[in-house]
Formats: sequence, C-alpha cells, structure tokens
Amino acid sequence: EVQLVESGGGLVQTGGSLRLACSASGFTFDDYAVGWFRQTPGKEREPVSCISIRDAYYADSVKGRFTISSHDAENRVYLRMDSLKPEDTGVYYCNARKVVNVEGALVDLWGQGNQVTVSS
Repeated sequence: EVQLVESGGGLVQTGGSLRLACSASGFTFDDYAVGWFRQTPGKEREPVSCISIRDAYYADSVKGRFTISSHDAENRVYLRMDSLKPEDTGVYYCNARKVVNVEGALVDLWGQGNQVTVSS
C-alpha cells in the first residue's frame, strides 16, 4: 500500500525544539516534492516547508527556525523545528506530490497528521 507515515510532534515549551519525520511506504520519494502543511482550528491548511531535488521552500513565519532535509537512503524527510513559538501550534501534515504526465496531473499523497503544541 502506498502511504506516508509520520512520526514526531508532541508538546514543547516556547523556545524548544521538535523533529517531524515523514517516511514513504510502498514507494520512494524519487522525483517527489515533499513537505509539511500546518492546520489550526478555523483556518485553511497552509504550507510550512517543502523540499525537492531543486530547492527548499520555507514559509516566512518559519524561516531561520525550521530546517527540512531529505535522507534518500532512509526514504525519509525530516523537519527540524527550533525556537518554537505558540503560533507554531497546529496539526502538521506531510505531503508528497509529483507531476505524472505532460498535462500536469499530480500524484498527491497526505500523511495522517501529527499534533504539535507549543506552550507559552
């Protein structure tokens, strides 16, 4: 079965650190863009960070504090989150997507989501 398996998250105090991991099960991350979206109650899911073979993207709110890395041998992507703030609280969803044909059709996979809570 093709799926994303997430781990990490939890409760941390302001200024603390956490690491999220996203593993590919039943496929490899070759040619995929992989990243995390964050969702809080009443808001739309928003992109946090993404990595591809070409580049890494960070939302302005996390630049300088979060680091995304890809470990091909493990078929896993990590999001290291430092200097966490209460506004980083939310459910973090791993996403992997790639274009599969010239028409631009996507394979778009989502993990189960992990809660990150930063206490003040």
